[in-house]
Amino acid sequence: MKQKDIALIIVIIGGSAIVSFIIFGFIFGKQTSAKVSVEVVEPISASFELPNSKFFNNTSLNPTQTITISPDSNQKPFN
Repeated sequence: MKQKDIALIIVIIGGSAIVSFIIFGFIFGKQTSAKVSVEVVEPISASFELPNSKFFNNTSLNPTQTITISPDSNQKPFN
């Protein structure tokens, strides 16, 4: 390579770096300080409020009980 070719390559690299820096500035913009408001979360505590006795009492339905519709007298249902 001749010395002129090396100088031309350096000029092209420098020019492309400057152009890419300018394009990068237009695309991503300048750095601005934006203020953001966030929701403050209350810390978890060990206290537990009892549920409303209107809905949770001794006469309420218990959804965890096993429901039997009728006695199962058929020992081989798929025969």
